[in-house]
Amino acid sequence: MNTSEHLETAAGDLPWKSLYKILIGSVLPRPIGWISTLSPDGKPNLAPFSFFNAVCAQPPTLLFCPDIRNTDLNIKDTLYNVRETGEFVVNIVSESLAQAMVQTSAELPAGVDEFEFAGLKKAPSRRVKPPRVADSLVHFECELREIIVISNQPGGGAIVIGEIVHLHVSPEVLIDGDKIDPQKLQPIGRMGGYMYCRTTDLFELQRPPSQIQRLRSSG
Repeated sequence: MNTSEHLETAAGDLPWKSLYKILIGSVLPRPIGWISTLSPDGKPNLAPFSFFNAVCAQPPTLLFCPDIRNTDLNIKDTLYNVRETGEFVVNIVSESLAQAMVQTSAELPAGVDEFEFAGLKKAPSRRVKPPRVADSLVHFECELREIIVISNQPGGGAIVIGEIVHLHVSPEVLIDGDKIDPQKLQPIGRMGGYMYCRTTDLFELQRPPSQIQRLRSSG
């Protein structure tokens, strides 16, 4: 196709690998959920997911989306562990942990401890059994609420929804007890391909005030 032409096509007419590249190259930047789990027999697992985000604050809820493993078309160990145990921990990735996080993205045989593989220290959780990444500055211990399977086909995946039951926030990133200082947290974001981004070039935009109450008062 001529590079000056727009790509306009029904989604079903593109191979899923092309759709995947367009999605990860345009839905940017994506936060990274570094998910730690335990297998049913107690073996630790740790893997990063950039299809990850917050859902709501009451109840406090997060989601991440493990896809079907491309090499053998099986579900990932993280999804299996969460399905079997109902627990996981979200560890937030700061820039200082970027290299270790990438190491844990390696496809390893089931039962290999990614904490040890990447040289990471574990910290015990309070309410769930999976360990935390000790050097992460923010952790969310979660209990499973629901798994929604979108597709088990190549390119498919699932939505894992978890409710936060305990959180750990390092005092070095806290402002006024309940705000996070992004300049201290230094989170990184996932881009397309092998690219990541820093969150150092920050700017503020004030949200417009609500018009709902004003319109009710004037009516």
